[in-house]
Amino acid sequence: MNGLFDALERTAGAVTLAPGAALLRGFALDDAAALLAAIDTVAALAPLRHMVTPGGYTMSVATTSCGDMGWTSDAQGYRYAEYDPETGLPWPAMPALFGTLARDAAAQAGFPGFEPDACLINRYAPGARLTLHQDRNERDFGAPIVSVSLGLPATFLFGGIKRADPTLKLHLVHGDVVVWGGPARLRFHGVLPLAHGTHPLTGACRINLTFRKAS
Repeated sequence: MNGLFDALERTAGAVTLAPGAALLRGFALDDAAALLAAIDTVAALAPLRHMVTPGGYTMSVATTSCGDMGWTSDAQGYRYAEYDPETGLPWPAMPALFGTLARDAAAQAGFPGFEPDACLINRYAPGARLTLHQDRNERDFGAPIVSVSLGLPATFLFGGIKRADPTLKLHLVHGDVVVWGGPARLRFHGVLPLAHGTHPLTGACRINLTFRKAS
């Protein structure tokens, strides 16, 4: 794995994964404790839940959202909605720190002017995973995706435009941020089953923040 990272281009603290995609090691580390406190505030208003896919499967990852739009899934399909279907209320406002971090990370990766209106919060317990998929529910593919890792380490799969394309396996740790947009915006990606472990700030789980321009 060290050899793999050595072969990737490094510019201004970023590791270039592909044209339009970068890994920012430790970018969110200084804000991690404040980010987790803000997540607790959001989850108190819009609890984390295991959504059901259109195919009837319960997701292993628990999720909630904040911002103007929230991501949801049920028998009707994957989509964004202005209201939390469990509470009937608008999703909690996106904490100011979230927006600042997302904008700064996007700019560092070469996408200045990013203004996210949705943040998907995922909680991975040991064994939870995310199969390869594309983020296609957003209306604006011109904006990047900003993904923040907190807590336990995870193996992130970063593939190509086709599901069958080879995948790059990235070992993500607490504070790492991955940004992809432009020619990389519709690349397939996923997360391998989370290994058991304990982190001082999150306990036996990994938290992932994914910022998008949904509307």
